[in-house]
Amino acid sequence: MPAKIIDGKKIASQILEEVRAEVNELLSRGITPKLSVILVGDDPASVLYARSKERACRKSGIDYELLTFAEDVREETVLEELRELSADKSCHGIMVELPLPRHMDKERIMMAIDPVKDVDGINPINRGQMFTKKSGLFPVTPQSCIEIMKRSGITIEGKNVCLIGRGDTVGKPLIFLLLNENATVTVCHTRTRDLSFHTKKADIIVAAAGKPGLVTKDMVNPGVVVVDAGINQVGDKTVGDVDFEGVSEIAEAITPVPGGVGSLTTALLQKNLLRAIELQQAI
Repeated sequence: MPAKIIDGKKIASQILEEVRAEVNELLSRGITPKLSVILVGDDPASVLYARSKERACRKSGIDYELLTFAEDVREETVLEELRELSADKSCHGIMVELPLPRHMDKERIMMAIDPVKDVDGINPINRGQMFTKKSGLFPVTPQSCIEIMKRSGITIEGKNVCLIGRGDTVGKPLIFLLLNENATVTVCHTRTRDLSFHTKKADIIVAAAGKPGLVTKDMVNPGVVVVDAGINQVGDKTVGDVDFEGVSEIAEAITPVPGGVGSLTTALLQKNLLRAIELQQAI
């Protein structure tokens, strides 16, 4: 029987309904949620992402501010802006579009974001919260992998999960989010020898290595759940890390690319903004 195709767009719509309800409640109390985004340079993908976030926030009733800087801006200028945003009580969330120009110290920029306004979950303090199961602001793509399974009725607790990918953006944070869900996690990557040895033992496979077609039909067992968090451009097509056509023939459930994990990220970014407001009010 073909796999159940998990509809990420439908799940994102459910999350956005929850966001709009929470935003309306905040507005009734005189609080207008505000997200401030810093964009350095004119990288086309970064500009596209920043504008798409703006449209999504406006639809939810969230105030959105885009602060743009030239490619050759001094690092100290951006750090000063981050300090001002951290002190600005009308700003509830701060995000820096990546990648940054080479002359900037990414770690220093990440450290400068107030942890309780860090909606992208990149400040080391928030990463530490994730490791210790504490409540904080966590990266949205790893969260999307967890949320798309939970909202699809897929049990994570006690399952053998093969996570393929060890990147700072998805793989590493996802290790701890999966452990927090009481999964048994095997971490693999593109240099793992005999990758299929590990994937064939998995109840759940999460692919986040950034290599198209990495997971094929012969590498999985019937009944496996496959979450594809890869995004790759092959010609004029966007594809994941999984051979979707082949694997979907024997998997129990699978996320498509596009239309899967990536569909949830903007909605969960807004959820993080609302969580940030809660954290700020608790201080």
